Parts: sequence; structure tokens; C-alpha cells
Amino acid sequence: MHMNKQSTDRLHILYLPKWYPHKYDPMPGLFIERHGKSTLPFNDVSVLYVHADDKQKKPVYEFVFSKDEPLNTIRIYYKRAATGFRPLDTLINSCRFVRSHLKGIREIRKRYGKIDIIHVHVLTRHGVIALWEKIRHGIPFVVTEHWTRYLPSTNTFNGAFRKWTTRIVARRASAIMPVTANLRDAMIDCGLKNKNYIVIPNVVDINMFSPDPDKRAGEKARIIHVSCFDDQQKNISGITRVIKRLSEKRQDFSVDMVGEGIHYDELLAYGVEMGVKDTYATYFGLRENEALAELMKAADFMIMFSRYENLPVVILESYACGVPVISTDVGGISEHMNEDLGILLDSEDEDAFYNILDNMLDNYRNYSVEKIREYAVSHFSNEVIGKQLSEVYRAVAKS
Repeated sequence: MHMNKQSTDRLHILYLPKWYPHKYDPMPGLFIERHGKSTLPFNDVSVLYVHADDKQKKPVYEFVFSKDEPLNTIRIYYKRAATGFRPLDTLINSCRFVRSHLKGIREIRKRYGKIDIIHVHVLTRHGVIALWEKIRHGIPFVVTEHWTRYLPSTNTFNGAFRKWTTRIVARRASAIMPVTANLRDAMIDCGLKNKNYIVIPNVVDINMFSPDPDKRAGEKARIIHVSCFDDQQKNISGITRVIKRLSEKRQDFSVDMVGEGIHYDELLAYGVEMGVKDTYATYFGLRENEALAELMKAADFMIMFSRYENLPVVILESYACGVPVISTDVGGISEHMNEDLGILLDSEDEDAFYNILDNMLDNYRNYSVEKIREYAVSHFSNEVIGKQLSEVYRAVAKS
């Protein structure tokens, strides 16, 4: 009986994400896709992702329908205007952005039926589309925010029109779900008022990211760093200097540097210059899914030395592998850190980082793999997050 009840009880949720995997890059917004997957046991989820395309010749709008994806996904690529007159290009592109969404929403209704709730991932423009649908069709909308732009450390939420628009959208949302309390507080400080703020973190694939039961202690401790190689944010040059300094005291460690990004080549060159590349640091480039999980499982602990963050998914994935973390105390990281999970330090403090690393190399075996893993399962698993999202959807649908 319960199963029948559940199947008739299902809501149709439409995701409008700012970031999502697309034909030019499989990486952006994977955490948004994971949110959608987590709620599939309880709801039907469709995704409409719109992408401005420089390479597109004809037609102006290209529709791509998902075939083997768990979420019903429509990607619309629209031709980016290039008249050479910037104000005109901006106007044309804005119109194409809106038209793509209106066409896509019509298509989703036609293919997958009535939409019960729109779930916006990342403000502002997608929130404006959702607000329009609310005014026009009475569809309530909720917002999940991942962006660090509201944090005082980045301070990139600016422009009078943007602020005004974002505040209107935020006020009309049925719920706002930042992934950390730190981000919630920053949004409220920016004047984004809403009666229903609910913190719901990102999802971790706890089946893919799990402890290695056959892991053996090696002669050298394996440290891992995973990031987008943006030095301004991740301070990888600082990590490199500390590795160099530590290597002058002891040689019983190696660091797996995983990822790629805008400063990858410079940071690789800096690793060579500091004499740590291929001696103490191995640069793997981008690793995804199972390949990333394998490296994480093999690690003895993870290091992050960021200047600003929200709550990096890689830290949560590290926990799922039972691997402790050393990180700077920035963004919402402290909300999911205690003495069983790892150590926090001040951003930019290379002396403290050096001493903590030195100490960790002698003590990482004292951490309980089971305790760290259990924290990840009880806070970030599909089941836990899927249930939390579903409760919000149910409450919004009833109100």
C-alpha cells in the first residue's frame, strides 16, 4: 500500500541551474545533479540548462534531450550575439537567455507533465525566470545557493540593479537553502530576506567514495590536495612552499596534487622551481569519479589551504573515504569539522600549516576511519539529503 501512496504522492520538480555538466565541460554543477538524484526516490526531477554558445552557427537555439541520464534533462544552447557593439550584444543575449527558458519550460510541460515546484540553483537570472513562472502560472519556487559571491572575503555581490532584483527574487521564494550556515548569514547580511532559510549541504556519493579495506601503511604518508587550481582562492603556491620547507626536515611523505584550472601551468612551473615536483609532489591533472575516489582512498590525509570557500565537496568526499582533513578555517568548513575529522588553521599562516603538517605525519594513524566515514554517511549521503529536500518540497506544495 505504502508504495502506491508514494507513487501518487510524487511531485514534479523542475531544476533551473546556473551551472550544469554540458557538451564542452562535464564538470560544472555536478553537485547540483547530485542534489537532483538524491531526491529521485521521492520525486520526479526535470532539469532545464541553458548555455550561451560562442561556437554555434545555426540555428540560434539548439535543443539537446538527455538519453541515458537519471534526470529528465533538456539542454538548450543559444548562439551568443557578436555584433561588436557591447550594449546591443548584452540585450540580444539576455533576450535569447529568457526565450530559451520559456521554450524549454514549455517543452518540459509537454514531455513530462505539470510542474509542481521550480528549484533554482544559484541566483539571480534563473530566479527571475522562476519568479515569472510563479506570477504567470502560480508555480512556487525554492532556491539553493552555492555561490561564494555573498561572502565578505570575496565581496562580488555588487551593482544596484542586481542587488535590487536579487532581493525581490529572494523575498518571493518559498524557501532558500544555502549549503552552509556561513553562506546563509552572508546572504542575510546582503539584504536577501526570506522567512524560510534552511541549510542543506551538498551530497556525497558514499558508495563511490568509501574507505579502502585493503589499505596498508606505506613507508611514506600519502597526502592529497584536490582543487580547481585557482591560486588566488586555493593558495596552492602556499602549499608548495610549505611542502618544500617540510621536505628539508623530513622525507617520509608525498603529496598527490589533483585537479586542473586557470593557474595549473604556473603552479606546475612553481613546483619545478621549488624542487618539489616529482620528488615530493605528483601532479595528476584532472581526475573524476572512480579515478578521483581511488586517489582519495589511498590518501592518509587531505590538505586545503584556501583563502575563501563555501564548503568544498572534496572535503566531504575525503570524510566518506575515512580520510581526515587539514584545512584553513574559512567559509562553512568549521560547521563540519571537529577533532575526530581533522584540524583547522588560519588562512595564510604558513608557519602554523608547517607545524600542523609535521605533527600530522606522526599522528594521522590515530584517527578513526570508521568515525570519519560515519560522519559523512549521516550528514551527506543521498538518503539524508534526499529526505531533507523532499521535506522542503512537501511543505512548499502544501502551503
